[in-house]
Amino acid sequence: MGERLSGGNDAIALLGNTLATGAGLVVLITIFGPLSGAHFNPAVSLVFALRRELAWGTAGSYIAVQILGAILGVWIAHAMFAEPILQTSAKFREGTGQAFAEFVATFGLIAAILGALRFRPDATPWIVGLYITAAYWFTASTSFANPAVTLARSLSDTFAGIAPSSAPAFISAQLAGAVVSAALFRWLLGETRTQRAPER
Repeated sequence: MGERLSGGNDAIALLGNTLATGAGLVVLITIFGPLSGAHFNPAVSLVFALRRELAWGTAGSYIAVQILGAILGVWIAHAMFAEPILQTSAKFREGTGQAFAEFVATFGLIAAILGALRFRPDATPWIVGLYITAAYWFTASTSFANPAVTLARSLSDTFAGIAPSSAPAFISAQLAGAVVSAALFRWLLGETRTQRAPER
């Protein structure tokens, strides 16, 4: 929609993408937070498994569903806009700057989630939605910050897409950013194993 209505202006297309994503996250996290912890992101599920707040088997199931849901979501979007359902992106997002931007984006996302849950759990949907809205603009990669989303976007030859050959670097950087953020914020927040919720 952003691409079609922007008249070729990439900034306007990006703004449309940004607002829809940030607002959608607020709604989805508010609704699904009480049901599943709003686990939409393999990097987030990995962090909670490392923190022993999510069993590894459960995390694996979540990640499988996240990837499946992301792929179904991109196919549904194609169907709504009368695009071919099966596509492969030709939008290359290459270079160390792009990968490092995904490290930064995911590092910040994990920091936002852990900080929100520690200090303002009721505000978590807003904090995450606002963070992603901002990160679209302060990162060179437009903040995918989600391995499942990266895979899904490789199946969409649109403004938001990413070429399959570019995806592995993004996913590696996202997972690295998540793990480093989790380790740093465990120390920064002064957490110990006994302070965290028991494994479930």
